Amino acid sequence: MTNELVKYHTELNTIPLRKFSPVEMNLFFSIVSRMRDKGEQTVRFSFDQLKDLSDYKATANSRFIDDIYSTYDKILSLRFGKRSANGLDRSMFVMFTQFEIVGDSDDPYVDIKLFEKAIPLLNSLDEWVRYSLKQFNELQSSYSKTMFRLLKQFRTTGYAYFSKDEFIELLDIPKSYRESDINKNVFKPIKEELTPLFRGLLIRKKYGKGRGTPVIGYQFAFKPESKNADDFSKGEQENLRKKMFNIEHNGELSQQEKWIAKDKILGLKIGTHESEFHTQENKNKEKEMLIDDLKNMFK
Repeated sequence: MTNELVKYHTELNTIPLRKFSPVEMNLFFSIVSRMRDKGEQTVRFSFDQLKDLSDYKATANSRFIDDIYSTYDKILSLRFGKRSANGLDRSMFVMFTQFEIVGDSDDPYVDIKLFEKAIPLLNSLDEWVRYSLKQFNELQSSYSKTMFRLLKQFRTTGYAYFSKDEFIELLDIPKSYRESDINKNVFKPIKEELTPLFRGLLIRKKYGKGRGTPVIGYQFAFKPESKNADDFSKGEQENLRKKMFNIEHNGELSQQEKWIAKDKILGLKIGTHESEFHTQENKNKEKEMLIDDLKNMFK
């Protein structure tokens, strides 16, 4: 799964994945990664294959079946559509016409078939979004996962703007959230998890006119990727080096945010880097005090 790529038409990025959990997002885009260029073929995924693709942690097949089923149930809620230029002809459709789970087998599997009208989303693409499935799966927050997909659409320009209404819809943010809630529950995990992956990631709010200068949109900027850049892993050590570099050299993160970002990419308990910093700081102070005491003894 190390160099597994997800690639699909940009239209798929315009569909909010309402109520999808991080596990369900992993399963959905793992399926998407292997359905590309398969046309109307029925594609079979063994449970082991789908678990590996999606970096699925739980081991019991009964739990896995429940998660696959809930993923498809939410896929059914996604509504794709087409309309003519004059708006008089319109159609709506779901993405898959077949989704059969066979768990009572020596080699359990899932059979999936793409709906005919959804074929352009994954086949003969004239424009697309592409990214590493492994990087996507490793993100913990559903907000980070969605923002990762959206920013990858602008990987060669390094800039994206979303109106506030569009941002709330695409990330499926509760409409009850105030700006302080968005800062804490949405932007905080996005900054912590995406800064290692997007060099120089910068997030700015756009304010409108009127009482209280309301936020009307959000701007994202980062160092653009070259057009011929690939999303293949260069090895764990090199990947880690780049992530740590991006964290350390991002001027937008506070020191505490940098510590948390490093804890996450290293799989450490949150607070580990901060604790180590303060421990070393106390040792340095004790050393300085000891040196001062020795100096005073020889005065």
